[in-house]
Amino acid sequence: MESANPEELMETHSDPFKSRCALLVSLLAMVLALASLGGSNASKEATMHNILASNAYAFYQAKNIRQTSYKLAADDFQVILAQEKLSPATRELVEGKLQSYKKNIERYESEPDTKEGKKELMLQAKEHEHERDLALRRDPWFDYAEALLQISIVLTSVALITGVGLLLGASLTLGGLGVFCTLNGYLLFI
Repeated sequence: MESANPEELMETHSDPFKSRCALLVSLLAMVLALASLGGSNASKEATMHNILASNAYAFYQAKNIRQTSYKLAADDFQVILAQEKLSPATRELVEGKLQSYKKNIERYESEPDTKEGKKELMLQAKEHEHERDLALRRDPWFDYAEALLQISIVLTSVALITGVGLLLGASLTLGGLGVFCTLNGYLLFI
């Protein structure tokens, strides 16, 4: 095994072109890691909020079915009360049940304390849909960033080996676009 000549090592470290290329690769790799993290998180958030929205809609539908059952039963009790041939005890029992069912109907419509009424569930579902859509808007930007940054790293590596400055310029352009896409993935200014 040949040992490197110390003078050759000094020339490599003092070559500004090679130093810039090495520094650029390091910076691009760092931004690539951030883009990869952002894309992974955006994907997970989209999936999580989609599941939460689906759960809220399912719970809403279950509440709606129960509420409809109580409405139908309340209608039946009103028909019973419209009959004139009820004993006072029966009338009192039916009126009590009717009032109880009406309270349940109202409770299923809105439960501000537990946030489990239909009104509150619909708001929750809409909020989860909004968060899901936001994450889905972010995700492609991270994909673009990852591709651009990877290509930029490859071009910088080739420029480092060949010494061709034009490749470094192309790498800087693609890297800049990759950084822009990464920032837009996090901030969504476009």
